[in-house]
Amino acid sequence: MLAIVFPGQGSQSVGMMKGFAADPIVQATFLEAADLAGVDYWAMVNDGPPEALNLTVNTQPLMLVAGVACWRAWRVRGGPMPAWFAGHSLGEYTALVAAGALDFADAVPLVRFRAQAMQEAVPEGTGGIAAILGLDDAKLAELCAQSATATAGEVVEPANLNSPGQVVIAGHRAAVERAMAKAKEMGAKRAVMLPMSAPSHCSLMRPAAERLRERLAQVALRKPAVPVVHNRFVAAFDDPARIREALVEQLDHPVRWIESVRFLAAQGVDRIVECGPGKVLAGLVKRIAPEVATVAIQDSAALDAALAAGSPAC
Repeated sequence: MLAIVFPGQGSQSVGMMKGFAADPIVQATFLEAADLAGVDYWAMVNDGPPEALNLTVNTQPLMLVAGVACWRAWRVRGGPMPAWFAGHSLGEYTALVAAGALDFADAVPLVRFRAQAMQEAVPEGTGGIAAILGLDDAKLAELCAQSATATAGEVVEPANLNSPGQVVIAGHRAAVERAMAKAKEMGAKRAVMLPMSAPSHCSLMRPAAERLRERLAQVALRKPAVPVVHNRFVAAFDDPARIREALVEQLDHPVRWIESVRFLAAQGVDRIVECGPGKVLAGLVKRIAPEVATVAIQDSAALDAALAAGSPAC
């Protein structure tokens, strides 16, 4: 059984779509997005600079467009519909577009609004987000609690539960930096600040979540043609009202990626295609559920090779 998953913020890099440069459907998708947003995302992804690419207000719509472009290329080449979709954080919006629950024409401005609300929720330079690698997950709560209480009023919390031994934390930058230092003291192999300009998936995003709630009330959503696993609840919903709530709560709660992948495996999924730039999710899946076959469709050559080999879809 096949699932297709879409990456989110953090997988971006200058030149990440060069492997799809000759694909007409990819070019058409980026042109469509430029008309919708008034932004030349194709020039941005190819020319940078990285500082512009890493701004949340640019990264999120760019990753949405890239994921949808890759998905359309998969379908045009005869790639089949999966039994399940999922997306990591922002990738959940891409999954909803692919599942027919959200129109691309609505998704581009919606995601741009989401990114703007996140950017404005915390003044630039105030927030931080970091990956903690090789630390016992049981020590995470202790780590965050100690780092947050060192200075009254500061927040640092688990943000992305990506794979065993790989957790992302987010909050006030000073608290995140303290947590990084404590993580190393507690035995973490690495603690790395990530190139993201907003501290996603922590309580600092609550104002952004409320703004998103108001905006989502104006966006048409439909029952997905294929179920989409939501990060917040590790569940799929048919009811558009439940989908809206999942998208709102996702913003200021952790991404439960470990549980989401295990949920897919429990439903009988034995093959996962990562559809979009990079191969971050494929790597995470291998660590979470090594029995599940994975492939990353990050360029036209990889897509063609997967389909020619029978792909993990068949």
